[in-house]
Amino acid sequence: MSGQVRVGTAGWQIPRAVRDAFPEAGSTLQRYAARFAGVEINSTFYRPHRPATFERWAADTPAAFRFAVKAPRTITHEKRLADASEPLAAFLDQIASLGPKLGPLLIQLPPSLAFDAAVAERFFAELRARFDGEVACEPRHRTWFEAAAEALLVGTKVARVAADPACVAEAAMPGGWTGFSYWRLHGSPRMYWSAYGAARITALAGAVAAPAWVVFDNTASGAATEDALALTQTMCGGDPTSSPAAASPASSPAP
Repeated sequence: MSGQVRVGTAGWQIPRAVRDAFPEAGSTLQRYAARFAGVEINSTFYRPHRPATFERWAADTPAAFRFAVKAPRTITHEKRLADASEPLAAFLDQIASLGPKLGPLLIQLPPSLAFDAAVAERFFAELRARFDGEVACEPRHRTWFEAAAEALLVGTKVARVAADPACVAEAAMPGGWTGFSYWRLHGSPRMYWSAYGAARITALAGAVAAPAWVVFDNTASGAATEDALALTQTMCGGDPTSSPAAASPASSPAP
């Protein structure tokens, strides 16, 4: 994804307010993929999917489209990264059915999970032994923003998510491995609901550097899709007809 910024949402909903921005024909995923170059699958956090489901999603999208996939809560919230070999292997086997459409893995950690070097080293070493693609980690405990955790993420080529709202100041910007960045925008001040608005979208366009993923998760009000469309348009120089797959950062200064 060299030189590219993939903008999308968590899930592929098309709210009524913006449906005119999408083709009328096709499934919701097919219509979504006509406007965006990537999507984040969150449902894998809650339950496994059959390989045939991933195969169908891959078949319904253009060749350049990619799926970021969230790791199951069994791994992150129940096992808390420890002794997670079995669910990790099962997860990777399932998502392999996406084939070349598979993008980054997202590892979102619970807010209560402090950095434990031994546990984290074992988990990421095993993950890297099984998967050589892009990985983004969204930690939410302050200890993950200290030097030891940063060094581990860099060493295992894992990007640290830039999140809004940020649990600590450092969480607002990308960290860890610098091979790509992954931005998750949950909505603020009201998480999952608040829209970002023109000024914040413009600032974000100036802050994001390729290669990157930008995922809007403020889906409860339908704002995510509108915000993603606005960011895509901003990054394409204001041309709403530009291909999202070709989006590159605008030249505005970072905030």
